[in-house]
Amino acid sequence: MLVFANANLVFFAVPKTGSTAYHLALKGQADIVLAGRASIKHMTARKYDRHLAPYLKAAHGLTPERLAVIRDPVEQLRSWYKYRCRPNPKGEPSVVSRLSFDDFITAVISKRPPDYARVGDQRTFVSSGKGELRVDHLIAYERPTVLRQFLADRLGKPVKTKPHNVSPDIPAPLSADVEVALRLARAPEFELHQRILEAGGHLVTPLGK
Repeated sequence: MLVFANANLVFFAVPKTGSTAYHLALKGQADIVLAGRASIKHMTARKYDRHLAPYLKAAHGLTPERLAVIRDPVEQLRSWYKYRCRPNPKGEPSVVSRLSFDDFITAVISKRPPDYARVGDQRTFVSSGKGELRVDHLIAYERPTVLRQFLADRLGKPVKTKPHNVSPDIPAPLSADVEVALRLARAPEFELHQRILEAGGHLVTPLGK
C-alpha cells in the first residue's frame, strides 16, 4: 500500500493485480509505504477503515481518495495457481504443483478451503464488512493505459513500471463446468469486474456511494 499526501491518494495493493510493479515504481514518491508482510502490504479496505484511515486523519489531517486495481477473476486465480505451484524454499514440490487448475479452483470455492487454496476474493478486499464498496477509484487490470494516465494526472509525472513477480509459464486450462461453478460462487466479484470494464476501465464509486 502506498499513501501520497500531495496527490491525496492511497493505492491499495490487491494481490495478483500487478501491485508489486507499481509499488517498486512509485515508492520513492510515496509519503507512506506499507511493505513487508502480506497482511501489511496487502491491507484490505476493511482494515484500512479500522486502523489506518483514522490515523491518517487524526495525525496528518488526510482523508485520501482510494485506488485499487481489479483483475478478471479467472486470470487472478490462474496467477495464484501458478504462484503456488512454485517449489518451496527447500526446493521441494508444492502441494499445488500436483493439482490441475480445475482442482485448485474447486478447492478455492469449497466450503472449507485448504490452506493452499485460501486466496480471498477481490470484491471482499475492497469492501466493508457489510459488503459496501470502500474504494473511490476501481481500475481494470486489463486497462493499464487507463491506470497509468490516472496516476500520471494525480502524481504529476509519467509512470513507468517493469515486470515483477511474473508467474511461471505453466499450462492452466479451466474446464467449462468448473468455470460455471466458479462464476456462481463468486458472482459479486465477476459483476464488479464487468462494471469496471463497462465504465471504460475506471469505475468511480466515492466510498461505495
